[in-house]
Amino acid sequence: MSHTVNHLRKPRVQRSTLAVPGSNPGMFEKALASDTDFIFLDLEDAVAPPDKEQARKNIVQALNDLDWRGAGKTMSVRINGLDTHYMYRDVVDLMEQAGSKIDTLLVPKVGVPADLYAVEMMVNQIEMAKGLKNRVGLEALIETALGMANVEAIAAWNGRLEALHFGVADYAASNKARTVNIGGLNPDYPGDQWHFALSRMTVACRAYGLRAIDGPFGDFKDPDGYRLAARRGAALGIEGKWAIHPTQIALANEVFSPSPAEVDKAKRIVAALKEAEAQGKGAAALDGKMIDAASERMARNVLIVNDAIEAAAQKRATAA
Repeated sequence: MSHTVNHLRKPRVQRSTLAVPGSNPGMFEKALASDTDFIFLDLEDAVAPPDKEQARKNIVQALNDLDWRGAGKTMSVRINGLDTHYMYRDVVDLMEQAGSKIDTLLVPKVGVPADLYAVEMMVNQIEMAKGLKNRVGLEALIETALGMANVEAIAAWNGRLEALHFGVADYAASNKARTVNIGGLNPDYPGDQWHFALSRMTVACRAYGLRAIDGPFGDFKDPDGYRLAARRGAALGIEGKWAIHPTQIALANEVFSPSPAEVDKAKRIVAALKEAEAQGKGAAALDGKMIDAASERMARNVLIVNDAIEAAAQKRATAA
């Protein structure tokens, strides 16, 4: 192990992240009552330009009027991009009028670390001016060729950054990929054309202590396709995925929760290695296979995730 270790900056249960357009306040209470772990109220792509200002007002009101935390929800807002004239007012109004109710701001189309610096500078100043006690985190959407080319430098940004999200649709457009599907497989490609991008982003996250989150799957009438995409991401180390429709929440929660069989095996691995250690052995056999210290590290990852999910569920039950 290197002497340099970057621990997870902000542990959060984020199996499912429900996207809710700020221009559709009728969806807010439904989101509040859902089983999603995370919610981002959207000011960016899901909101048409003429509706941006009203959507911002809707979100500020909803953050203040509804008891999101009492419902066990982690609350985020996706602001508009730094290349628009909406972004500065998004940050100012959200932070000044509802900063105490926000857990993170989701910054779209991050291309270089300086993009995060710009947002963080504003958040820092507003928090100080308003005397806000909670520290609002940042999450970055990696969804352009520039962002992916700089993903390691972005991940290394040592500020409020907590997570990277993969925005497959804009990433495909930025790379001029021959597809119009959002997150689906292209039959002309021999495999998964998003594998490299997801893997590179995940490695950057794990190297610098960030959560790694996969983005949208557009066909909400294809649960099998969604589940397959989520399982591919989970196999790489992704810990959660967006839900652009309420029916996708349960699918994400299912895929990104360790199964009882996985939890049981992880516990047996830890127990078997503890017994082997007591006998002066560095390895053991379990179910006909050799296990060692690396096996224990993998097993403990499963148990840590399971414990966090159970703790979050208990917190929601207590609040209810």
